[in-house]
Amino acid sequence: MKKQHKDIELENNTFVTSVLRIFSNDPFSAFNYKQVSARMGINDKASKELVIHVIHKLVKTDAIKEESRGKYKLNPSYINENLMPKSYITGTVDMKQTGKAYIIIDKESEDVFISSNNTNHAMHGDKVKVFLFPRRKGRKLEGQIVEIIERARKQFVGIVQVSKKFAFLVPDNNNVPVDIFIPLDSLNGAKNGEKALARITDWPERASNPFGEIIQVLGIPGDNNVEMQSILAELNFPLSFPDNVEKEADRIPEAIPEKEISKRRDFRNIVTFTIDPEDAKDFDDALSVRKLKNGLWEVGVHIADVSYYVQPNSLIDKEAYERGTSIYLVDRVIPMLPERLSNGVCSLRANEDKLCYSAVFEMDDNAHIKNEWFGKTVICSDKRFTYQQAQDIIETETGDFAEEMLTLNKLALKLREERFKSGAINFKSTEVKFQLDEKGKPLGVFIKEIKDSNRLIEDFMLLANKKVASYIGIKKGNETPKTFVYRVHDEPNAEKLNTFVLFLSKLGYILKTGSRKNLATSFNNLFEAIEGKGEENMIETIAIRTMAKAYYSTENIGHYGLAFPYYSHFTSPIRRYPDLMVHRLLEMYMDGKPSVSKKDYEEMCEHSSMMERKAAEAERASIKYKQAEYLQDKIGQSFYGLISGVSKWGLFVELEGNKCEGMVSLKRMVDDYYFLDEENYQVIGQRYGHKYKLGDRLKIKIVRVDIAKKQMDFEIVEER
Repeated sequence: MKKQHKDIELENNTFVTSVLRIFSNDPFSAFNYKQVSARMGINDKASKELVIHVIHKLVKTDAIKEESRGKYKLNPSYINENLMPKSYITGTVDMKQTGKAYIIIDKESEDVFISSNNTNHAMHGDKVKVFLFPRRKGRKLEGQIVEIIERARKQFVGIVQVSKKFAFLVPDNNNVPVDIFIPLDSLNGAKNGEKALARITDWPERASNPFGEIIQVLGIPGDNNVEMQSILAELNFPLSFPDNVEKEADRIPEAIPEKEISKRRDFRNIVTFTIDPEDAKDFDDALSVRKLKNGLWEVGVHIADVSYYVQPNSLIDKEAYERGTSIYLVDRVIPMLPERLSNGVCSLRANEDKLCYSAVFEMDDNAHIKNEWFGKTVICSDKRFTYQQAQDIIETETGDFAEEMLTLNKLALKLREERFKSGAINFKSTEVKFQLDEKGKPLGVFIKEIKDSNRLIEDFMLLANKKVASYIGIKKGNETPKTFVYRVHDEPNAEKLNTFVLFLSKLGYILKTGSRKNLATSFNNLFEAIEGKGEENMIETIAIRTMAKAYYSTENIGHYGLAFPYYSHFTSPIRRYPDLMVHRLLEMYMDGKPSVSKKDYEEMCEHSSMMERKAAEAERASIKYKQAEYLQDKIGQSFYGLISGVSKWGLFVELEGNKCEGMVSLKRMVDDYYFLDEENYQVIGQRYGHKYKLGDRLKIKIVRVDIAKKQMDFEIVEER
């Protein structure tokens, strides 16, 4: 960006502004002084000399640049909002497989279409400056990318293709429509057909392909470890911890000093246990329960005190912040913290003294909170339960600590009931799990069932998160609440919600949107009404798409889906950096320290939200890969599935029982010519009027599986 005084100098000179507008109105053409003069309607010699003078002045201020001798063109990096208020926007590139792109500006603004010949070497995710073309009647908003402000990435995973004189890396990502040219002396040992990680080194203006070099050879495509590492490398996640971070972790002692224990509230003699998945290694939450003399139940939500071990600005802390979160792929966890901490020192393993930050509640039999306490504790978990073991106790009412388990379950049911009464929305979440052999090959795929033992833990974690956020966020007297990290969820976009309501009405369902509570109740009634019906999957899918996404922010707007005015993330500091931030802030404020910088913490929140989205993308990619691998040897076999999406290319079908999703291309539907009815989530045959809509049950045959692209192609065998 140019210096402000130069912009002011131009703005105050009407003639200079007029000359500059000739270039800004057609930023892709070069003009000489005669052409500029003609466009301004200038014929006399004196005025033409003034045009020459102004052109030289604009060159000096970098507003224009000399394209060839005597011909000048607007400098794309020149930004002057006062002179060009409507011609330029900035946004993020959403690149398509075909090479065309859309520029996403914000939630409210219309996306800008960019044809493949106007992308100017931009790539998916880049932040760019775009010149907007004058809108033609009835056409979408179009433009041309004139500057790449910030590259989203410079590293790409793909397959190496080597020829006699050069090589290419063919990217795995469908959103990268170009191959990367690799000189033979930049292969760094990569062989033809191997998967590798390449870095772009240059992209000459007139070259159709970027130039690059191989920076890491990953291995043979199809190998489980290679594919999982490829997913991580594709999203720029580190494949291991730096040596200096591991060494810093190794220096942390496991033994707890008696002096530290003496400062804390001691829960070691109170019944305490953890409930986690069977394959979990990092236990970051535990529950304790006992009956008090006053007749109330004391329930402790004990969270690993990571902040005691990980000090701000230490090497471990900086690495954890960059990672933002642990990543849960199908066959492995990529931890946010080194394993010595995540699976060892911090993990709340049974029969070991552990340091915690706890939220302790006194509640009656109806789970009404009478007292609450937050502070540092020491615990010793009596037993490590899996979800299934805990569920067996709930169902049979027998087993280790059955009385405590049943008490917690009864209280959790009350908390859940109260939450839904207050307007929480009961969205169902499904989790795909795989049965793998010793080499990581999927032998089976199934949907994990959510039971009371899962909900028990969730209810108490939600309680702790809500109460911690309320403790800091609720205004006390005339004091301004201190800066804090909230987990927020906005209400649905009105336009999306209205579209959904209209769609439901066509199916005979009513969604009441009169008030926030009415809408939540109406949503929950809808989910009950559609359970087990053919349209269940379709309606739940669209309902989720209608909702906003949760994120981290210092600006509290509440959590719409949970119906909590205050909500944060306090309960998983081993695997989420925002929880570690919350622990530190809570301790500081309880010690009476002043508020931290809102601006600094908002930046940290934005980074954490971004890393969370990337981790979710990696997790989905690993599931998609394993689903494709599972179906690879089932080509020609038939399965039942539900239409999970419709597009102008075809029908997406999700198989029953394992949620493997593939596409039935419209090209394969040869009985008619089908077109997309986007508004009603269906395709319609032009000649015979046959319809396929979201939620329809079909029998399909698997015809092709492309593991590298994680794509599965189906064709319809029969309907319903």
